[in-house]
Amino acid sequence: MARIAGIDLPKNKRGEIGLTYIYGIGRSTAVYILTKAGIDPSKKVNQWNDDEQTAIRNIISNEIKTEGALRSETQMNIKRLLDIACYRGLRHRKGLPVRGQRTRTNSRTRKGKRKTVAGKKKAAKK
Repeated sequence: MARIAGIDLPKNKRGEIGLTYIYGIGRSTAVYILTKAGIDPSKKVNQWNDDEQTAIRNIISNEIKTEGALRSETQMNIKRLLDIACYRGLRHRKGLPVRGQRTRTNSRTRKGKRKTVAGKKKAAKK
């Protein structure tokens, strides 16, 4: 079992996929880490020896911001936008999409479950 950056990597996956389980590491970064460590990206996680795991750990800890540090930086960036009350900060505060997406339809992930509003009643004719 490879444990890197506080995350247990899946044993039966290829190295480049296994590293993406760490927050802040995607496919291209995973390939970069493995090539820098001199490991074949298609080699499975359970086939890594201790030296290879140590090399990967060193590269991740020295060069790449991951997990807690990255999450806290992201939260600080959002807090800064909220404090200066810019447009993006206001969108964050209201829980609406931040990057210009339409909201008349879609954007249910940001807005949450639908809250149905009753339609207007027609005025009765005299």
